[in-house]
Amino acid sequence: MKNIGKYFNKTYDVAIIGSGMGSLTAACLLAKDGYKVLILERNYLPGGCTSSYYRKGFIFEAGATTLVGLDDDMPLKYLLDQTGITLDATLLDIPMKVYLKSGKILTRHQDLDDWIREAERHFGKKNQRAFWEYCFKVSQFVWQTSLKQHAFPPTKVKDLLPILKNFEFQQLQFATTAFTSMQSLLKKHDLLDNKEFIDFINEQLLITAQNTIEEVNVLFGCTALCYTNFGNYYIKGGLINLVNPLIEYIENQGGKVLTRVGVSHIFKNNGTYELALDRKGEGHQVNAKYVVSGIPINNTLDIYKSPKLEKKYNHSVMPSEKLVSAFSMGIGFESDQIFDCLHHQIHLQKSLIHCDSNSIFLSLNHPSDDTRTPKSNQYVANISTHIHHPADNAHFDKAAVEQEIIDTLVHHGFFNKEDIVYTHSSTPASWESWTSRKYGFVGGYPQYLDIKPWQMLDARLDGERAYICGDTTYPGQGIPGVTLSGIIAYHKMKIDGLQ
Repeated sequence: MKNIGKYFNKTYDVAIIGSGMGSLTAACLLAKDGYKVLILERNYLPGGCTSSYYRKGFIFEAGATTLVGLDDDMPLKYLLDQTGITLDATLLDIPMKVYLKSGKILTRHQDLDDWIREAERHFGKKNQRAFWEYCFKVSQFVWQTSLKQHAFPPTKVKDLLPILKNFEFQQLQFATTAFTSMQSLLKKHDLLDNKEFIDFINEQLLITAQNTIEEVNVLFGCTALCYTNFGNYYIKGGLINLVNPLIEYIENQGGKVLTRVGVSHIFKNNGTYELALDRKGEGHQVNAKYVVSGIPINNTLDIYKSPKLEKKYNHSVMPSEKLVSAFSMGIGFESDQIFDCLHHQIHLQKSLIHCDSNSIFLSLNHPSDDTRTPKSNQYVANISTHIHHPADNAHFDKAAVEQEIIDTLVHHGFFNKEDIVYTHSSTPASWESWTSRKYGFVGGYPQYLDIKPWQMLDARLDGERAYICGDTTYPGQGIPGVTLSGIIAYHKMKIDGLQ
């Protein structure tokens, strides 16, 4: 970017740190209201974990690979309706396929009845319908309520009025599910003895809740499991083309997004926030009446350097041993196949070497999208798997993990080894370097049973004019959850009398 210096040493209405979906959502809504917004992104690409990058002619996804949230009562749909932004998104006929250890292949249909019949066919009819109908009912409640309760969790008296105004009895009814584990729900439906089904549930929960049945509560667990029962979409060219229309909107409203410009320190001076810059902003600062941190709370505290905030979040910030990172791999390969499904979860016969994970997740480009590959007969594949306690598992023999993943994909017929054109991979250390997220953790904070929804981090950071959004304030649930965090931050600012 030429002449970015003209944006430094100035005062903005709102300075936003990071350009993930939470930040971009808050920025769009603020820009819509006429506020002068500046987004500061340390990386060379915007979008955070919702972005795409170029390697040897292939365009890979930087983190998220699935796009959900365009249905009624969902956060991304709300953002688009509020701003008038349009997306060129293709609804997928099949959201996902799951390959079990037994060799069974499940098709995760969007239609609930179709999915229940599929689950009954593979896991037996015993209580499958009752279980999945209940899960879907809870998931619908979560999204409908989340968009009605912008002031949640309440941390000031002024939050109570909008909460009470939008209160419905079923909110009280379903709130009790936050106290109950998915393990208890499965026990209630007499499904705990169905080991193949429990393995399936655990691996599915790990995708969006980052944890398993013992720790994930029913409120979030049902929502995580029904991710595929809402519209799943594909955007041509990769998810960077979800990010770019949002940036275009922000800049058309007079805002600005700067890449390769990080924030090293936040100071407060006479009611104004001073942000010391680094990377291409080294030696400069920007001033703002308000600050929104779109980076994890772990990173936010590192640059805020406030003993008061350290004490406030002492029991809320998760250490590495409670977090999850990923080993990710990108593969470019040649194929004449026409894949009818883009997203695949493959259960492994034995835990993946060095990662101790029991499944891998594979996402392909749409067969009609030749913009992400050098040649028309090629595909791009993103593969990821979970790594727990990333600080202790940041480095290992990547080649051995790559080989196991390739062997697995060859075994399942995605390609032959000789079809591979290009590969690369990333460990937690690579993730930390790429995203600057502490420990390289991904997917936000995992769900834990002892953390209730009202104990989630509030959007108010310092109780004054600094706020926070992103996947440590609304953990899990992918793009919809992070988008919701930006909506909540914006509304909390409005409740507080945004000037």
